[in-house]
Amino acid sequence: MEKQTQKQKQATMSGQYRYQQLEHWLRQGITEQRWRAGERLPSIRTLCQERGLSKATVQHALQRLEAQGLLEARPKAGYFVAAKPALVPAPSGLASGGGETQAAVEPPRLVNVSDLLLDIMRRSAAFDLLPGPNGDDLPPGILALNRCVGRALRRQRGADYQYYDDPAGDGSLREQIALHNARRGWPVQPNQLCITSGCQHALFLALMATCQPGDVVAVESPGFYGVLQLLQQLELRVVEVPTSVATGMDMDALADVLKRWDVRACVVSPAFATPGGALMPMAARQRLLDLAQQHNLAIIEDDIYADTAHSTAPDPLKALDADNRVILCSSFSKSLSRDLRLGWVSGARWHGRIQHLKLVTQLASSRFLQQGVAAFMADGSYGAHLRRQRQQLRTNRDQLLAQLHRWPGPVRASVPEGGLAVWVELPGHVDTLAAYPLGLEQGVVITPGPLFSVSGQFSHCLRISFAHGWDAKRMAALAQLASVLNL
Repeated sequence: MEKQTQKQKQATMSGQYRYQQLEHWLRQGITEQRWRAGERLPSIRTLCQERGLSKATVQHALQRLEAQGLLEARPKAGYFVAAKPALVPAPSGLASGGGETQAAVEPPRLVNVSDLLLDIMRRSAAFDLLPGPNGDDLPPGILALNRCVGRALRRQRGADYQYYDDPAGDGSLREQIALHNARRGWPVQPNQLCITSGCQHALFLALMATCQPGDVVAVESPGFYGVLQLLQQLELRVVEVPTSVATGMDMDALADVLKRWDVRACVVSPAFATPGGALMPMAARQRLLDLAQQHNLAIIEDDIYADTAHSTAPDPLKALDADNRVILCSSFSKSLSRDLRLGWVSGARWHGRIQHLKLVTQLASSRFLQQGVAAFMADGSYGAHLRRQRQQLRTNRDQLLAQLHRWPGPVRASVPEGGLAVWVELPGHVDTLAAYPLGLEQGVVITPGPLFSVSGQFSHCLRISFAHGWDAKRMAALAQLASVLNL
């Protein structure tokens, strides 16, 4: 039996496996240059003795670090810190968070989203360049979720099936979401939450509650195409604000926009915004709130990617909202399952209106599904799932970036610390829209850059997801993509 210190026992009881503790300790040592590139790590035997771990546990941690490209195994010599690989350069324009703009801000306009997006969604390819059935086993978290949902369904008694749920949603789920967000620094109360049919539905309700047809809404550029769809449906005009794939919306550009046009609402994703995974700094968050107060602006926060953080999930912008004008929207779609279709909204000063609109547009949510997810969160399964997912997403991201580095030609890519995708900037001659049908001929589905804008920008860019593991088939598809793009 392995020896453990009291500290190790406490960590294990909190849900972190011993190989993860060792992996974190070794990663920290490499980051702090306790072991420099090319240096040999302590032997497996030494690590076993000094850390009180089994050989299998130590080997597992070392193999995970090797898979991430941090270590290299040399036969009969041990593990060595890998020479630092050449990084894929960051995208140009606002990628460094500077004051440059990628294009002059254009006047507000109505939205016309390309039919190409519908084709991508029909192929279930929004987060997979090689969609389709596979024989992978369900991860432990999803197995646990399915059991919780199944138990909730079996516990239905009496005439429950003949009644609608409370328009605000199941109380037990709202309590668990409130507890989860309190741990992130936002002490929300359950009665400040309303359950929705996913984050897209929450964003829809927020826009309906704050805007009228013809109003102007500021959005990130490049930004989430789902928001553009909603703006088109609601006949709202959009003004695109230049956005860094590292630090988010440019506050100087937004300030200029607010001086020039009467903007009613601003939709932002402060935590790991798609398509590039930007994380908005604290100073920018505070300035955004100051601008909102100055111009009587509704802020609609898309917080859906926060729980995909590769380390600790950042506080939501809503946690700083002293003026009650930030509407937070989120769901479990990116952190747990796309198929759940369970989200939530906290509507600030518009919350009553939002609850009424939820009743009109959805009537009610599935009670047993909500109760199953609430039980999944209450027994700690959601937290355990997130810890496993964070490790896997980081590995997936690093493997994708390593492959992009091998592509011919000047290729730039974001390096997000959360989210599910990187933003890839290719040479100017590449037309990702024209490459879309060529990719389909090879069985590869890409997400072209122009889908993330209404102004025709980003034709030489695309979003590539790392939501799925890079098995042999996806690796082959990624290699094929370089030739499809004529690199």
